[in-house]
Parts: sequence; C-alpha cells; structure tokens
Amino acid sequence: MAPIIKVKNLTKSFKQYKKEPGLKGTIKSMFNRQFFEVKAVDNISFEIEPGEFVGFIGPNGAGKTTTLKMLSGILYPTSGEVEVDNYTPSKRDYDYLRKISLVMGQKSQLWWELPAIEGFILNKEIYEIEDKYFEDKVAELSKLLEVEDILKVPVRKLSLGQRMKCELLAALLHNPKVLFLDEPTIGLDVVVQKKIREFFKQYNQDSKTTILLTSHYMEDVSELCKRIIIINHGTKIYDGSLEDLTKKYAKDKYLKLIFNNKIKKSDLYKYGEIIDFEQNGLKATVSVARENHTKAAASILENLPVDDLDISEVDLEDIVSKIFQEGRN
Repeated sequence: MAPIIKVKNLTKSFKQYKKEPGLKGTIKSMFNRQFFEVKAVDNISFEIEPGEFVGFIGPNGAGKTTTLKMLSGILYPTSGEVEVDNYTPSKRDYDYLRKISLVMGQKSQLWWELPAIEGFILNKEIYEIEDKYFEDKVAELSKLLEVEDILKVPVRKLSLGQRMKCELLAALLHNPKVLFLDEPTIGLDVVVQKKIREFFKQYNQDSKTTILLTSHYMEDVSELCKRIIIINHGTKIYDGSLEDLTKKYAKDKYLKLIFNNKIKKSDLYKYGEIIDFEQNGLKATVSVARENHTKAAASILENLPVDDLDISEVDLEDIVSKIFQEGRN
C-alpha cells in the first residue's frame, strides 16, 4: 500500500530581526535592521500509511505546528517536498482541501455569537455536502461526542470541553481522509480529555482516517498512537513504534507495592532502585531492570508481606524528557 503522506527533506525558515530596547533602538532599527534566520523545520522526512494514527511530539518551538501547517497548505515550505494523497498541499487545490481537516486546540472555526449548528450548516455549503448525508453525519457525530443537547446554544455559552467537541464535529462533517490534530485536548479537564481520546480511537477504527496528532499530554499519545515521530529544534530525532521506544529508553519497569505489614526500606535495596517509599512502610515503588522484573516480583511476593503488586512501564513523558536531555548533552 502506497503512503498517503510523503515528506522529504522538508524545511521551513523564517526571517526575523533584532531590536535594541528603548526609543534609540527603535529609531536605529528603522534604518539598520539586523536580520537573522530561524529554521522552524530542518530537513525532516517521513511517510505515513493510510489509516495510521501517528503521534507527532516535541517541546514548545520544536516545529510541530509549522509542519502541520505545511501539510495542510497554510504555509509554503522553504524547501523540500510534501505530498498528501497525491496532492501538493501548497497548491491548495479545492479537491485536496475537501480531503483534509485541521483542528487546532487554540483556534476556533465556529462563530462565537451563533449556535454551533449554524457553523455546521456553513461547512455544509462550503464542502457541498448533500442534505441527507449532512443530517445523518451531524446526528452520528453529535451522539458519539455527546453534544446533541447543545447544538443550538450560542458557542460563547458553551464550556471549553463542549466547544472543543463541536470544533471536532465541524471538522469531520465532510469525512476527511486525513485529519491533522494540533493540541486538541489542551486546557481540557481529565474527564473531557478521556472522552475525546475515546472518540478519536473509535473514529479512527471505524473510518480508517489517517490521523497525525500533536499533543503535550503524553496520555493522548500513549493511548492513541502505536507509532510516534519526535522532533526537536525542527529536526527529527525518532520515528518508530511506541513499543520500540519504550524498550530502547526505558530499561526498567516499576514495581508498585502495597504491604500488609510495615517493612523497612532496607528490605527492598537488593531488588532495585527505590523510587518511592512511604514512611509508614506500607507502600513503595521500586525500579527494576526490565529483564529481571519477573524474577524480582516473584522474590518480593515470596519474602515480603505483599498485599498488592502492580507492574508498570516508565511514563512516556519521562522517556521523552530523557531523549531531549540526551540531545542537549
């Protein structure tokens, strides 16, 4: 199967200038500006297969949003090649724009003073959606997103979570083949985040839509994406499965323990590094080498008064932080 997204040696540079502080600096900059170039995206390449749900992560200023804007045709690349479903995004062909959708958590496409349904009707006309399909799609998505009762309420009266759900509904009405999500859960409470993640998972499975997701919430990425691309300072530093990333950078597993009776901290030293130990001696977390965690867990169960034991992976957020730290050293 041919990739639906092809990115080759993609680069985007912006020209900026420096200005000295104060009135003198302002006047000086009017006649003699000092320009410099910033590479927001620096020679990155990747391909994405149809139906993949890929996490696109990195710190602030890494180039994630800039890349999505080039993929959606908002920005022109400085150099390199981009192809999405056999279209060149920067040409902004109408047929191409009908096949994609971009959702930005900090940008709204709905009219603030009007009910969300009015925005949906506008999108219906823009994308030339048939009446019956439109009615069925609004009914289907509003049920999945649990917004059936608020479609006629002015957008300004909705909560942040409700508005985000309506933004998603508006973006999906024309059934895009490719969906670009830029921080779709930013600012939302954990309950709404979970509901939106469940919706994305179900939608991807049902529609086979190709999705590229940026998020600072590692729960979004770990629950939704089997593959992740990590960029830093505009450069790609990892592209592969989440499982391989965990094996490569998370050499340990966590044993989270609850005891029936109080134990000493020294009782755990031989098993691994103690990450957390409650002073009452009834709870502890031990980091154990991945290859030894089964043996260590069995020995703890045999020799200590364990009431409950949970084995977990190192958090994805910790792994990514470690990668960025290595990149700075």
